[in-house]
Amino acid sequence: MNSSSSNVSDNSSSALPRRSPGLPPKQGLYDPFFEHEACGVGFVVNMHGQKSHKIVSDGLQILRNLDHRGASGAEVNTGDGAGILIQMPHKFLAEACKTARITLPEPSQYGCGLVFLPRNASVRRKIEERFEALVQSEGLHFLGWRTVKTVNSMLGDTAKSSEPFMRQAFIGRPAEITDDMAFERKLYVIRKRAYTDIRSSTLAGAEYWYVASLSFKTLVYKGMLTTEQVDQYFPDLKNPSMESALALVHSRFSTNTFPSWERAHPYRYLAHNGEINTLRGNMNWMHARQALFSSEIFGDDIKKIVPIINPNGSDSAMFDNTLELLVLAGRPMAHAMMMMIPEPWSNHESMDDDRRAFYQYHSCLMEPWDGPASIGFTDGKQIGAILDRNGLRPSRYYVTKDGLVIMASEAGVLDIPADQIVQKGRLQPGRMFLVDTEQGRIIEDEEIKREISKAQPYRQWLNEHLVHLSDLPEAPKIEGPDHETLLQRQIAFGYTFEDERVIITPMAKDGVEAIGSMGNDAALAVLSNKPRLLYDYFKQLFAQVTNPPIDSIREEIVTSAESRLGSEGNLLDPDPAACRRVELKWPVLTNEEFGKIRRTNLPGLKTGVLPILFRVSRGEKGLAQSMEELSVMARRMIEEEEINVLILSDRGVNRDYAPIPALLAVAGLHHYLIREGLRTKVSLVLETGEAREVHHFALLIGYGVTAVNPYVAFETIDDMIREGLLPGLDHKKGCANFVKAASKGVIKVMSKMGISAIQSYRGAQVFEALGLRQDVVDHYFTWTPSRVGGIGLDVIAQEVLIRHRAAYPDRTVDSHVLPVGGLYQWRASGESHLFTPESVHALQKAVRTNNKTAYQNYAKLINEQSKSLCTLRSLLEFKGGNAPVPIEEVESAEKIMKRFKTGAMSYGSISLEAHETLAIAMNRIGGKSNTGEGGEDPARFTWTNAQGDSKNSAIKQVASGRFGVTSEYLVNAKELQIKMAQGAKPGEGGQLPGTKVYPWVAKTRGTTAGVGLISPPPHHDIYSIEDLAELIHDLKNGNKDARISVKLVSEVGVGTVAAGVAKAHADVVLISGYDGGTGASPQTSLQHAGLPWELGLAETHQTLVLNNLRSRIAVETDGQLKTGRDVIIAALLGAEEFGFATAPLVATGCIMMRVCHLNTCPAGVATQDPQLRAKFAGKPEHVVNFMKFIAEDIRELMASLGFRTIEEMIGRTDRLEAKKAVEHWKAKGLDFSNILYQPDVGPEIGRFCQMKQDHGIDRSLDITTLLGLAKPAIEKGEKVVAELPIRNVNRVVGTITSGEITKKHGAKGLPEDTIKFKFKGSAGQSFGAFVTRGMTLSIEGDANDYFGKGLSGGKLIVYPPADAQFKAEDNMIVGNVAFYGASAGEAYIRGMGGERFAVRNSGVTVVVEGIGDNGCEYMTGGNVVVLGRAGRNFGAGMSGGIGYVLDEAGDFAKRVNVQMVAVEKLEDAKEIAAVRAMIQKHLDYTKSERAKQVLANWEKYVPKFVKVMPKDYKRMLACIDRAQAQGLTGDEAIMAAFEENARDTSRVGGN
Repeated sequence: MNSSSSNVSDNSSSALPRRSPGLPPKQGLYDPFFEHEACGVGFVVNMHGQKSHKIVSDGLQILRNLDHRGASGAEVNTGDGAGILIQMPHKFLAEACKTARITLPEPSQYGCGLVFLPRNASVRRKIEERFEALVQSEGLHFLGWRTVKTVNSMLGDTAKSSEPFMRQAFIGRPAEITDDMAFERKLYVIRKRAYTDIRSSTLAGAEYWYVASLSFKTLVYKGMLTTEQVDQYFPDLKNPSMESALALVHSRFSTNTFPSWERAHPYRYLAHNGEINTLRGNMNWMHARQALFSSEIFGDDIKKIVPIINPNGSDSAMFDNTLELLVLAGRPMAHAMMMMIPEPWSNHESMDDDRRAFYQYHSCLMEPWDGPASIGFTDGKQIGAILDRNGLRPSRYYVTKDGLVIMASEAGVLDIPADQIVQKGRLQPGRMFLVDTEQGRIIEDEEIKREISKAQPYRQWLNEHLVHLSDLPEAPKIEGPDHETLLQRQIAFGYTFEDERVIITPMAKDGVEAIGSMGNDAALAVLSNKPRLLYDYFKQLFAQVTNPPIDSIREEIVTSAESRLGSEGNLLDPDPAACRRVELKWPVLTNEEFGKIRRTNLPGLKTGVLPILFRVSRGEKGLAQSMEELSVMARRMIEEEEINVLILSDRGVNRDYAPIPALLAVAGLHHYLIREGLRTKVSLVLETGEAREVHHFALLIGYGVTAVNPYVAFETIDDMIREGLLPGLDHKKGCANFVKAASKGVIKVMSKMGISAIQSYRGAQVFEALGLRQDVVDHYFTWTPSRVGGIGLDVIAQEVLIRHRAAYPDRTVDSHVLPVGGLYQWRASGESHLFTPESVHALQKAVRTNNKTAYQNYAKLINEQSKSLCTLRSLLEFKGGNAPVPIEEVESAEKIMKRFKTGAMSYGSISLEAHETLAIAMNRIGGKSNTGEGGEDPARFTWTNAQGDSKNSAIKQVASGRFGVTSEYLVNAKELQIKMAQGAKPGEGGQLPGTKVYPWVAKTRGTTAGVGLISPPPHHDIYSIEDLAELIHDLKNGNKDARISVKLVSEVGVGTVAAGVAKAHADVVLISGYDGGTGASPQTSLQHAGLPWELGLAETHQTLVLNNLRSRIAVETDGQLKTGRDVIIAALLGAEEFGFATAPLVATGCIMMRVCHLNTCPAGVATQDPQLRAKFAGKPEHVVNFMKFIAEDIRELMASLGFRTIEEMIGRTDRLEAKKAVEHWKAKGLDFSNILYQPDVGPEIGRFCQMKQDHGIDRSLDITTLLGLAKPAIEKGEKVVAELPIRNVNRVVGTITSGEITKKHGAKGLPEDTIKFKFKGSAGQSFGAFVTRGMTLSIEGDANDYFGKGLSGGKLIVYPPADAQFKAEDNMIVGNVAFYGASAGEAYIRGMGGERFAVRNSGVTVVVEGIGDNGCEYMTGGNVVVLGRAGRNFGAGMSGGIGYVLDEAGDFAKRVNVQMVAVEKLEDAKEIAAVRAMIQKHLDYTKSERAKQVLANWEKYVPKFVKVMPKDYKRMLACIDRAQAQGLTGDEAIMAAFEENARDTSRVGGN
């Protein structure tokens, strides 16, 4: 993520720094803050500190071999940035400075840095003079400038357009500075001052000023270059006297292609591959802290270095800024890293206590910088790397005999003879790896952390100062108020009947959040006629592509929910009392817990209460006044009374006082205290009657609250218990369940953004406002994106007062009850929806009778939302321009319908009948239907009838669950769609309740019948832009004739993500609205995550045009498209293809009951129950009629607007305008100018897709070599054997060849071993992906990530070279996420695999000699034998297949996630023989020493095997055995077992 200056004034620095040249300003919907980047990172070091030129050239070679991890945009010769960091090359500089007439002192007596300057000499001179004066004023000697020779002939125009002039500055060290670090600190102060004095000044050319590094230890060379260009551009690097003992390199893949020289890495201390998800919060907290900084070491200089964080930098630059400060203030580099990227310590079963105490103490000083990260860091003496707690980024290393350590994102980046390698390892999640060139050795994670954790008595400090909530004395009980006043409070706080029944009931009863389905077509809060709570004006953001959402369900061990109350210590110089805090287990407090905190009175912990109410008689003005008073009172309590736990309370609502919206009070105060530099002195606790659903708690914490006590929610639960609505619950259990559901819900929401600790989520503001005016956002919700304007503080107050008047009416009303709500389901007096019983009936009548007038009646109901507005597009209207054209001249309906698609609804969520009806209809009209993520029955690929119909879905979806994704599935598609996110629940995986997993569904998905399925969040192989590029490449190899499409969901910044997707060579990008979705989904996600497609689509089109990438990619949109008018608006905003989902379902009979997840659909559409399916009355004709009506509707509108073709309309926002006189009390503040903005680019820039992407398929090993070799086998079935070399740049090897076999021979492939290819070397990513039966691929060497992905029947073998000296079983041989989604075949791996081994395996048998964390996650079939150690969280979410782990240490059982599996012994004789046979094969294929040893002592080893068996799978197998004993055949037995399972209420899995 990169930051840009926003329109918010910042009190800390008078002038904001100037934006880099070449970067476009914020415009339309494009905002540079939301840029992202990912990359390849690597280093090479001589651990004995011997300097040589070879290290520099090896570093550059690593860079070139990581080239496919970087990117370029519309110009191939303009890279996103690359660079190298080395030790100060004194030998070279001493020589080079002679020509510049500078005499250099001895090493470490001078500092040097690369400076970016303007190209104009006179402009440059003024800037240089200012810098020289600044150096003198700090008491150092300025020695001179050296112009760095650069060759720019091979640069692209974009890079040249903003190319700076490169010079090195030399600064001498005065005699009185004897301490090295003091000199380094002085250089730091100079660099920080120069940034403020030069970059933020009005000097001409100041926007170029950037110091790449300024140090006496290290030197950086970097720029906007491709990996090939680094040493061509900087000839210095080729000079043989340019020597170093270490080199840190980095190549960047940014989502946008705008030129930025300074955003290349390495930064001063690090190169970063990843994304900081909590960035906005980290920035805010650092900003709040710097007011209180004091440091003995820095003394008065501390005032000169603020702001610490450069607001123009990327997330990596900001991380570097903070790390640099911590190191220069006196902490070892590893210590600072452990503070910023802590391990998940709170739920760790085996961490030693000293280390836990270190993390716990430091969590009182600062929050983690949370997000996926593999960081290489160095101070010039030590060089190391650290991996975040999720371990998603790959980091592999080799150590050689002569002391070379090579670390990179891939194995095989340098060619090292096998007999020279002593170790092949990988960085593990949360671990650190350090090479110390002074000690001449590698320091392992254990040793580093042991030393740092024992440096201070952290545990003792914690025992003395940290208080746990449970230790505080009980508060006296208070009696609950009566029912009558509760009702008044509920109405005042906006409760409805639905809140009680839909939201609170499941939370209190079962401790889970509510589930819903069928999307959300209710009115947006800003368009609603009803008063809505302020929370409803915010939408949750979520991770897509550039960073992974994390798995809070199956990978709970990396999440942490604890919070602390009290004030923060001084970050730079902490004392033991810095951990004087109260620790809370959850962020939601029961009344009893809150009572304890309210009464706390301990030294250093002082609570104070601020009421958040305003006087009703003051009306709307009263709210603004009360907010001002709140700030003043808070300031006084902090400064004068030294309060450090501030309780905001809205108790005391009555006829005269209304509550200030809690979110407004919290966020407004939070930002006021940040601006005043007081925020870290106090924790905010909220006592409110308003908060009741997960979204409310998430927002309150996201805007700075530490803990919330929702007292009216608890009163409501008591009331429901009293009325018998929650049978079998008492107050204590009901409230405890509610707290659990709310807290787990918040963890789920933050994990969608890739955040694992609530402490980092607090204040991170990962939300977008939809419908709030900019002045409200700037003042109370500073830095929150709000792109269409909306209501002001006056209307917010009006909404509170409407609720207040309903609660306290002037005259008493007879029927005083809760309002109905009608948000989740249509109700006559409730919230307005697009689909009402009336419009559903109108549509079904039209398609069944094929009656155009009936369709027009339906379209009128949807389009004319004048009385009840629902969507943004309802406020847009067409603007005249061209003269109308006769309808005969408009392109035909047939041609238009080719652009139509149906949505991704899986077979499983909807019935076979509904799924096939859609496919037949779309194939008839030449459109495309979509399988959804549940696979497709192979019989449908070839089925036809007398009319020539086909049931084959043209679009095959590939989602995180990989259900049924085989080689055969891929080759039968016209388009392969990667589901990155879905509108109903972006950032989460799909879910299918166990009662819907009938045997026929389980068979198609390769899973166990009756077991609920939750797909992982999209993070295994789609978690960064370069991995998405790899998956796109994999699928294109799987079917080179199919288009590859990526499905994204609308949110702020989706345009930049789409630009990254275009650079990753996708052929289509789909922008879904938040409102779609048929499947089961948490209500929080359905209602509050994602944005309308109008915003996402317009932003995507604008950003692609700005990047000149629009002509390379087709843009599609979907989300409640219902009429021709909707389609025309989508085209004018930039789409050329259109998806429909809910409307075609309604056309086939759906009546919007919203019970899809309960399997009780009365229309037979979204159910698997055979009796209900019999009621399905839909026909392909109905869908065809609907599509034809839409197409004709479009043609008529086109004719009236004067357009002849769809292509002419794309992106023509000049033909749209906002409705003039909007009467609506809320909608009148909306501003559509950003949506209708057109980037100012020339006519040569394409506005729609006109060219094909270059996927590089013709350069692949398969096309150039393998396919030719395999030809006799494919055509005549002859045997083929070959041996070939392989390198890490050879990716997806074998996949194209396999696809050709599948096209010709179907899923059965060829007989075993027909094709045998043996490779030597390091294989690139995705080796053997989707390889089918009859192919055997072996490697003598090693392989990278995604080995055997989607294996479809082939055989893979990998073993180290014969002359390797290391022990195979202790060394890495394949990367992370091997065999992801593999469905059939076998594999033998002599060596260790990485993290997430065999995730979602549904049928492969594999033997391996050790694996990392999260092994066999979500596995549904197959066998995995591990002859060695398996990491933490083994078998999470595993519902089929069996794991066998050889556990010699006897500690494996505690690393198993036992939610769904049982840990057993290997006892059955038949099974023992089967395992033995697998190990024997492993020995035969790989000559494994480990297998030899185990088989030789078989009797001794058998008892040491641990068998991991899914509980559901075991029950299913037992049921089948029983059914067969009763004489039932195979299919009948499975059905009987399914029915027995479905009746069992104690079921554990999946739901």
